[in-house]
Parts: sequence; structure tokens; C-alpha cells
Amino acid sequence: MANRNFPVRRIALTGMTLAALAACEGFDADLRDIGNGFDTSAAVQNLPGRPRPDDRGVISYPNYQVVVARRDDTIRGIAIRLGLDANELAEYNGIGPDVILRRDEIIALPSRVTEPSPATGAIGTGPIQPLDVTAVATTALDRADAAGVVTATPIAPAATAPAAPVVRGTEPIRHQVQRGETVFSISRLYNVPVTNIAEWNGLNTEFTIREGQYLLIPQGGSAPAPAAASAAVTAPGVGTATPVPPSAALPLPSETPAAPAAAAVVPATPDLGTTTAQPASSDARFIMPIQGSIIRDYAPGTNEGIDIGASAGSDVRAAGSGTVAAVTTDTSGGAIVVLKHSDGLLTVYTQMEGLTVSKDDSVSRGQVIGKVRAANPSFLHFEVRRGLQSLDPNDFLQ
Repeated sequence: MANRNFPVRRIALTGMTLAALAACEGFDADLRDIGNGFDTSAAVQNLPGRPRPDDRGVISYPNYQVVVARRDDTIRGIAIRLGLDANELAEYNGIGPDVILRRDEIIALPSRVTEPSPATGAIGTGPIQPLDVTAVATTALDRADAAGVVTATPIAPAATAPAAPVVRGTEPIRHQVQRGETVFSISRLYNVPVTNIAEWNGLNTEFTIREGQYLLIPQGGSAPAPAAASAAVTAPGVGTATPVPPSAALPLPSETPAAPAAAAVVPATPDLGTTTAQPASSDARFIMPIQGSIIRDYAPGTNEGIDIGASAGSDVRAAGSGTVAAVTTDTSGGAIVVLKHSDGLLTVYTQMEGLTVSKDDSVSRGQVIGKVRAANPSFLHFEVRRGLQSLDPNDFLQ
């Protein structure tokens, strides 16, 4: 009897398992929602590493393919290696065909090439496939069988040749850099740490990117929310409750006006002078780089620093004494300055123009290093870092 009923129970268990997995937005392998004090919120900071390419440098996914550049590689060299048109490949990635690429830089392919296989040095054959939820559920049931559930003896299938191994993983988002974007803004857009984006795409220490470049964004954060759908348009008055008119049987209001209330005495406004921002305490590690209000606070994984609202053209000052470690620009021409301080600390200033410092210059605390760039709204983005790890600037300004 037990054996005769088991197939029904197995089907029911499989259905419940798949339903539970389908209820989630993707299979959550680290069980971060299990509760009861089991906290894996840091898992998003430790996203899986980039898959190993084959001997040609190709990584293949169902929807696209990319090539990982070798040392001293060029677009022309990759095109020759894969049998592609060098000019088409260069235009697709927004770079010249003979520019020397960084090692591990990602180059997107405009069309698919021969799929990776053991013959090209890959572990498996074909593109990396998504996680097989059905296989996961079946494995869980098989483990339950091994724990003591009696099952009917299955009929052994006919011997077949072993199939080529299938490599599985999550397909990353492929993002093309637009004018004005930086790695920091892309990090906030997808809620993925800057360090993960840099490691997956072979970026240099200054996080330099170019307009038209393709970046792989490892899954684990949150994709940008789609634009909200427009509200349905209805005819005037539709959906609005019509007020009930007053009854003619009710008496009209008295025509005798009530006595006017005495006007409240308003105290004179004291002269407080010009309003200024609260200065940082004298024992703070850094001073505010600009006077203004924080319009966006520090939020690790979303905003790696603070955004300080200020008028365009306002002076930006060095938060502390140090050396100019890097001067670069984003894709829209906005200046980025990185200062190196003692104790291994770095301060980062973006949304700037009119710089007054250059790389390797020594700067003093409070020295003007540039001006706030015009924007809507205009603001200074300020970060404090220890290496690649962002820190809360408020802890150093109070």
C-alpha cells in the first residue's frame, strides 16, 4: 500500500517545492529571508566571481557573449582571433580597433561566435545556463528518500553515452555606459558594490569607464525599477462621488454675523543674521568640504557617500591635509578628485569643475581644490574610503 501511494505523495511534494520556489523572486541560495536571527545581508556584498572564459577568452550566456581581454590585447587582435570584423567590433564597444586594452577588460560581441566547448578549453559545452529549479527540487526529494522513505525500485534506464556537462549560473546584467555615468552612479543604480563591478570588468584603480562601454553587473542587487505606467484617463467626474445637496427643509443660516475674533499677537521676529551651516567640531577628523545641507545620506550599496546640496560655482575645500592621489573625469566631463590622507584614508570629490589642483599635489586642510559643477540640482558628492571599502562620512565630520 505504501509503495502504491508514494507516486502521488512524491508528485504532491514536488509541486509544493516548486510552488515555494516560484513564490520567490529567483531561488535564494543563501536563505537570507529565513529569519530567527539568521542574517546573511552581507551576501550581496560577496557576489559570485566572474566565470572562467575559454582559451579564446569567450564567456557565453543565453542572451549574449563577451570576451575577456588578455594582456596587451586590442580589438583588432580579438577580431582576428574570433574571425570578426575589427571595425564593427570596435564601434560596438565605443573604442578604437588598435587601442591597447586592460587585462580582464570586458568586450561585448555584436554577434555570436562558436559556442565554448572542451575543444576551446571550456568546462562544458554551450552557454552558461540558468539554475535548474526542477533539478534542485528533485534533489531535495531524493535526499528525503535517502533519509528513510520507502520507495518502489525504479526500472534502470538503458545505458546512454554521457552527455556533455552543462555549466550553470546566473546571467549578469549587461549595461552599456551612457554619457554622464560613473561607476559610482551605476553602483547605486543596480545596488551592487563598486568593488564587484570593478572586479568583474577589469577596471583600473581610478574606476575609469568610457561612453559606449559594456559592463557586466553581477546579479544580487536590485535592477533599476521600470518607469511607472501612466494612470488610466477617465472622463471628467467619473469615479468622483457627487456631494449630496443641502435639503431645502433645513433653516438658512443666521444672517447675524458673529463677533470677529481678536487678532493673535504675533511676536516680533528676532534678527538672527545670515543662516550658515553648522561647522564641524574642532576635533573631527575632517571638515565639511562645502557648506550646505545633505540632500542624500550615506547608504552602503546604494550611495557610497553623501550628496551635499550647494550652488553651482561654490568653492570645494579639501576635507583634510593630504596628497592628490588621482584626478579624472566621468563620461560627461565632470571632474573627480581623490585625496590620500594619513591612516590609509581616502576622500573622493565628484560633480566638480574648475580644479585648482593636479595629481601628486600636496593640499592643506580647507584648501580650495575646485568648484561645484552646474546641475539640476547642483551638489557635491563626497566619500570617505579605506582602500576600496566605503565608510560613513558622517562619522568623520562630527
